[in-house]
Amino acid sequence: MTAQEVRLCGLLLREHFGEVVEKVGTHLLKCGAQNLRTIIHETGLSVDLVKKSLCVLVQHGASTFSSGRKGPGSPTEYHASCDRILRILRYPRYIYTAKTLYGDTGELIIEELLQRGHTTMSSTVKTVADRLTQNMAEGLTMDYSEVSSTFSKLVETHFLQRCPPLPRVGNKDSSAPSETPAIPGTPAAPVNTAPPTPESFPECYKVPSVTLIGRGKRQLASEDGEEQRSAKRTHGDEGIYWQVNFERFHLHFRDQTIISAVANKLDQTSSEIVRTMLRMSEVTTSPMATCTKPLSANEIFRSLPPSYNILRPILDQYLTLLVDDPMEFVGKAGESGGGMFVVNLHRALANLARATLESVVQERFGSRSARIFRLLLRKRHLEQKQVEDFAMIPAKEAKDMLYTLLSQNLVQLQEIPKTPDYAPSRTFYLYTVNQLPTARMLLQSCYKTVANLVERRLFETKESKRLLEKSQRIEAILASLQVSGAEPEQLTEVEEMITAPEKQQLDTLRLHINKLDSAENQVDETIFLLESYINSTNASS
Repeated sequence: MTAQEVRLCGLLLREHFGEVVEKVGTHLLKCGAQNLRTIIHETGLSVDLVKKSLCVLVQHGASTFSSGRKGPGSPTEYHASCDRILRILRYPRYIYTAKTLYGDTGELIIEELLQRGHTTMSSTVKTVADRLTQNMAEGLTMDYSEVSSTFSKLVETHFLQRCPPLPRVGNKDSSAPSETPAIPGTPAAPVNTAPPTPESFPECYKVPSVTLIGRGKRQLASEDGEEQRSAKRTHGDEGIYWQVNFERFHLHFRDQTIISAVANKLDQTSSEIVRTMLRMSEVTTSPMATCTKPLSANEIFRSLPPSYNILRPILDQYLTLLVDDPMEFVGKAGESGGGMFVVNLHRALANLARATLESVVQERFGSRSARIFRLLLRKRHLEQKQVEDFAMIPAKEAKDMLYTLLSQNLVQLQEIPKTPDYAPSRTFYLYTVNQLPTARMLLQSCYKTVANLVERRLFETKESKRLLEKSQRIEAILASLQVSGAEPEQLTEVEEMITAPEKQQLDTLRLHINKLDSAENQVDETIFLLESYINSTNASS
């Protein structure tokens, strides 16, 4: 965990949960596992605030707790998860993906679970149905069964999963945020901080039978008491909590990245063939596999969408084209069944990461430096004279560019001595590019960039806080007047409470915020690609 990651985690925690949670979270990230008393002493916060902050972090999966390192009876210790906190940056992408795949209902289900951390199916279904009904035309309502059906589809495709049951901590330390009393004398069991999987938790993707009959309701002030009474009713899923399966979303993002790259490199038909291969191997391929399971050309032909009308000879030509392509998205694994083909997941990610590195060098240092960088990636080791000759760049310029790339750690220098004394006159100096360390360095730069963007957005919002609050108040008044059927003159009078200069300032602010949000999402796409490449390389080595 680097300083840039800790800084970005702190900004995300401040934006979503406030400054107190940020202070506790960053303290745990910097200092590692600590018990409640130590956290209170070192942060200087009150017991109540620290407990509430820990509850928030545990609720959202950003922190885990386990028995102390000294064994049974020692105080409970809390650990913060940097990776889980950084997932907050990708929330808009998760929600948009759910909307694309499952419509507005899927979007609101994922949004509700991300906002609450984890919650029951019945609570989510009722809340989503009420929100959908609120936005429908008068007289229309959303049935609970429709929302339950979409929820079940998300579970079937593994985008949602059950939270694993937490083991009991074997002491009565008041530092635990849960109020469930521990059984005296039982040994402390460490909490499994790994995300739940079907292998470790058999019922991870089993949907309980929930007795939910009814339709969504419009929110009225007079229904508060009725809502409190309905909250006490049982629906058959008490104690079964659900959370978003981020890893499944990441597999979907990875597949979409590869499909998009094939479409850009070749054409739409090639991307549809790769999409079909990835869809066929979703269940059979493990998340950390370097390539998919082999698929025969006959199987691929039968699984292609009928709307494309691709003939068998045309499919064979496309598969040959994909296999021969230098990017190596598709490989050939055998000749049976018309040919056995695989999607090279690791090679695809490595080539995409390599293209990203080349693009960064070109944007920062120019096309000639990018030519040298690509040359070193292809040839691996070259002397300075060889770089000048192969790149066809004058000696003085090539030397300056190499030294600039070397100073930025984008290029490395390797010494190979002819004799043990390392005399310069008897030593070969070879320039090379190590793709994995360079990708790690670029990833840290991306974290720094996103942190700067978030900090700027928070500053812009803080500077215009009064104006934003005034705009929100006027929008709320207008909404209530429209519901009560007010006259147009009244609505115009309320709208004129914001002056023309204030409207212009609001428009400018919203434009800046939208640009910053868009930049964050674009940098996050680069972060995801580099993280996927690094994780894939670590898994394959």
